Amino acid sequence: MRPRFVSFGIAAVVFALDRLTKVLVEDHLAVWEARVVIPGFFNIVHARNRGAAFSILADLNSDWRTLLLVGLSLAVAAFVAVLLWQPPRKGTALPPLTRFALALVLGGAAGNLYDRILYGSVTDFLELYVHRFIWPAFNVADSAITIGACLLLADLWRGRKQAVHI
Repeated sequence: MRPRFVSFGIAAVVFALDRLTKVLVEDHLAVWEARVVIPGFFNIVHARNRGAAFSILADLNSDWRTLLLVGLSLAVAAFVAVLLWQPPRKGTALPPLTRFALALVLGGAAGNLYDRILYGSVTDFLELYVHRFIWPAFNVADSAITIGACLLLADLWRGRKQAVHI
């Protein structure tokens, strides 16, 4: 199977899981309603995030915020899609780990972009906390983007270490 189809298939699975989980939360919890899953550590909460990651820009009261976030998301998704779609040329093929990481980023970006375009905000629902420290709520798309970015960094670091040992 061609690597590009595998990559876009992974992105589609991430997008589908993101949509499915958001629909389940939206259908079963009122906005800001929470269900304790692991007391003192993990809740499912129906949050609406009008800003970027970690609610950055959420308090900005402007139509420009949504346009900026949609535009930025579209640019990133398009750039990643082009990277994944290009046929490999001799010596320039993306390594499998890089393709997988980019596919995760693309699927996550598409999931959050869908919400932003249709609703002007993103549904977040995974909430981790310890005592008074509460990590901002996030979703499957955010998780895929974060894991993809970490894998890209690890792949870059591994490549750098290999280059030093040559």
